[in-house]
Amino acid sequence: MNLAALIVTGDPALADGLLRLAAAADAHAEVAYGPDEARPAWTWPALILVGADMAADVASAGLQRRPGVVLVTGDGATSEAYRLAVEAGAQDVAALPDHEDWLINAFAAACEPEGGWATTLCVVGSRGGAGASVLAATLGLAAEGQGLRTLLVDADPFGGGVELMLGLESREGARWPDLAERRGRLSAATLRETLPRSGDLSVLSWRRGEPVPVPDEAARALLDAASRGFDLVIADVPRYPGDVGRAALRSADVTFLLVPAEVRATVAADGLAAALRRDTADLRLVVQGPAPGGLTPDAVATALGLPSAGAFERDRRLPAAIDEGDLERACRRGPLTDFCTTVLADLALQPYAYREAA
Repeated sequence: MNLAALIVTGDPALADGLLRLAAAADAHAEVAYGPDEARPAWTWPALILVGADMAADVASAGLQRRPGVVLVTGDGATSEAYRLAVEAGAQDVAALPDHEDWLINAFAAACEPEGGWATTLCVVGSRGGAGASVLAATLGLAAEGQGLRTLLVDADPFGGGVELMLGLESREGARWPDLAERRGRLSAATLRETLPRSGDLSVLSWRRGEPVPVPDEAARALLDAASRGFDLVIADVPRYPGDVGRAALRSADVTFLLVPAEVRATVAADGLAAALRRDTADLRLVVQGPAPGGLTPDAVATALGLPSAGAFERDRRLPAAIDEGDLERACRRGPLTDFCTTVLADLALQPYAYREAA
């Protein structure tokens, strides 16, 4: 396990307290009881925590100046603490116990690998039964097939659970109720390890029964961790989003509005598009055929004034596959899979280089 943080202090109580905070962030930290003991590992970890008791010793030890050094004191962020921080080469001062949450976030950030941010996509249907969940799941399967570490987020607590379509409902792992009380920065590695998954496709869905409310802060913390820990995040968002759906829309790089090629669905999409634009910057149209009255994808796009991401024909095999929890097998070929492959190609997504060995 890589060393995320080095704690430099001769105070056993301070060392124990900081190790407890590191454990809360799932970060690997070690203690050096003086600058000589700290010297061999000084340049390795992303975070160095220097106790106020060791500030003068660190300042006189001639250690290399580096970023990510924090002075930790139990006497408050006084002018004396800041003077010691400058001498020890620290960029921040953390006072205990007031700054415990800040330190937990710092530990969590320190154990994150360097890399880019995930692309986040949202999928919304213009009416019930439009097939937005199927589109979102198939995008996830197509991305996983391309070697992209993908998270499929079910943002609809009343949608029946997107994991059912993929046959993952019996897999062990966290669901939204388990994460509803999270606050602050969440470790991306922890998120990946706790979610049900199939290959490189992880799923965050709901448990059966009445949904547990997920506050906006918890939803944002989770999506932030997802953007740091995956190549692609796909959110299945209901027409009435709630806190989870709105958080997903606000973090989305692209939102796809799925509209069946029907007059009523197109009219419904007009009002929905206006609402979605308040939360998402890049809204694109996807049209699903067949068109009972001959309505063309171009006509739908013109009526809605939206840029088109393409169109596809409904696959008659999918309803039975969804009921059997075998969408993955059904999506090995077909018009929807072809469409999703094209969408991902247009986005030109690449796996990040920080992927750990399995």
